[in-house]
Amino acid sequence: MLGYFEPLPGGGASIALDEAQVSILRSFAVQLLELIGPGQDAVGGADPLDALFAEGPTEPPSDPALARLFPDAYVDPAAPLPGPGDSEAARAAEEARAASAEFRRYTENDLRARKREDALAVVRSLDAVGSRLAAEREAGDGGDGGEGATGPAAVLELDPELSRRWLGTLNDLRLAVGTRLEVSDEADGSELLRLPDSDPRKPMAVAYIWLGELQETLVETL
Repeated sequence: MLGYFEPLPGGGASIALDEAQVSILRSFAVQLLELIGPGQDAVGGADPLDALFAEGPTEPPSDPALARLFPDAYVDPAAPLPGPGDSEAARAAEEARAASAEFRRYTENDLRARKREDALAVVRSLDAVGSRLAAEREAGDGGDGGEGATGPAAVLELDPELSRRWLGTLNDLRLAVGTRLEVSDEADGSELLRLPDSDPRKPMAVAYIWLGELQETLVETL
C-alpha cells in the first residue's frame, strides 16, 4: 500500500513512496537533525578518548521539543510541586532532580549521537529512493511501486537493522511535531484533523497523523 509499511519475507519492511512523500519525510528528518544538533563530538585532531569520556549536560534542554526527546529520567514533569511545609516531598523531589542530572550527564551525549545516526540513515535511504524516482521520471518509467497521488512511486526496502533506525526516527519525529502542536501524551492527535483548512497548523497536523500511521504499520511489520 502506498505510503505505509508492509513486511518483507525473511524480516525487514518495505514501503512504496512517491516523490512528494519522499520530500516530506526527508524534510522532517533533516529538521530533526538540525534540532538535535551536532552535540559534543570530538572534532579536528581531538583525541577520540576525549569524546568517549566527555560529560554531557546536567540540565534538560530549554526547547520543549528537545526536552520531549531527552526527558528527565527520574522527574515527572506532570507531578505536583511539594506544598509549603512538606519537607519530605521536597527532599524526594530534590533527590530525583539530582539523580536525573547525574543520569543525563553520562547518557545524553550517547543518546544524541544515536538519534543523529538513525536520522542520517533515514535521510540516506530516502535520498536513494528519491534519486531512483527522479531517474525513472526522466526516463518516462512508471516506477516499481505503481502510481501515487502525485506521480510514480518506488519501493524502499529496509533490512531489520534499518527498520529499527526508521522506527526510532519516526518516534522522535512524532514526539517533536506533537510538541509543536501541543499534543499531550494522552491524546492521539485525531482532533487535529478537525482543524479548518485555513488554520496554519493543518498541514503539520496531517503530517503528524501520517507519521503516527507510519510508526504503527512499521511496528506491526516487525
